[in-house]
Amino acid sequence: MQTKTGSLQLYITSYGAYLHVKDALFELRLKEEDGSTRKLHYAARKVKSIIFTVAGALSTEAVKLALEHNVDILFSEYDGQPLGRVWHSRLGSTTRIRKQQLRASVQPAALRYTVEWLTRKLEQQATLLTTLRKHRKRQADLLDERRERITALGESMTALVDPQRCISEVADVLRGLEGTAGRLYFQTLSAVLPPNYSFEGRSFRPAVDPFNAFLNYAYGVLYGRIEKALMIAGLDPFVGFLHRDDYNQKSMVFDFIEPYRVHADYTVFRLFSGKFVTPDHYFDLTNGVGLSKEGKELLIGRFTKYLDEDKIRHRGRNLTRSHALQLEAHRFANDLLGEELTELVIQTA
Repeated sequence: MQTKTGSLQLYITSYGAYLHVKDALFELRLKEEDGSTRKLHYAARKVKSIIFTVAGALSTEAVKLALEHNVDILFSEYDGQPLGRVWHSRLGSTTRIRKQQLRASVQPAALRYTVEWLTRKLEQQATLLTTLRKHRKRQADLLDERRERITALGESMTALVDPQRCISEVADVLRGLEGTAGRLYFQTLSAVLPPNYSFEGRSFRPAVDPFNAFLNYAYGVLYGRIEKALMIAGLDPFVGFLHRDDYNQKSMVFDFIEPYRVHADYTVFRLFSGKFVTPDHYFDLTNGVGLSKEGKELLIGRFTKYLDEDKIRHRGRNLTRSHALQLEAHRFANDLLGEELTELVIQTA
């Protein structure tokens, strides 16, 4: 079980944990190896979110207390992918935002926003490679060459923006440019890792190597953060611009997350390059690799600190990365309200 001070985020990583209410407080019961039970108490006003990463239980009283204090309860898969959440039924803002989001999705504005997010992602990737160059003189040429190629791919994306062009006309081109940049980027990260942790490109569910297992879990945590930020800003997580509107796919989460993936990349890379990861932090699955309890706690601790405690300069202010992310979601929502979009006409048979 992991907690963070300030606005508490409770990451419950112990099997058999039970969350309920006692004396108007959250009481978390954890089973110890000797058979005893450890009890931890938290004031609801100090808790920001509760994340179950393993099999556990919670009472209806705990759900009610969470709803009353706007505490997000999130359930995730073994690999960190969000499975579901308990959240109040309020939209978070005016319904006009969602109407404008739907209109924008089929108009040229969608292409402009999407290219902005993707180019910021590529800029962040190039910046990370530049940062790595400072302490890797022998690999400087490789890092420089890859940075330049990724930057050029971003410029090709920017050239696609046209006031008269909708995203559907160039979606495949955008995906191709993004995919090429991603392959170059992850090939480079692998090349500069310690040899025993190099990997053959991205792998998903399941990951086929420890680095991808950590990265997938970090992305899963980030997906949950992005979805919540969008909901608070009054946006619809399911109405995306580039990602397809497949059944139950949170397309806008996958669109909006792009500039922030580097937060997960950097955290995981630092864990491996700094040799903090040991064989105790992961285990073999059928056709893949998973994270142990110790591995999840290591990652969650570092990633939460990186997002919620460390500060950056953002639009002239010193903010945590999670605060900056939320502000950008609100900024996007406000921009949508100011967009001059034509009415969306839906024809039915």
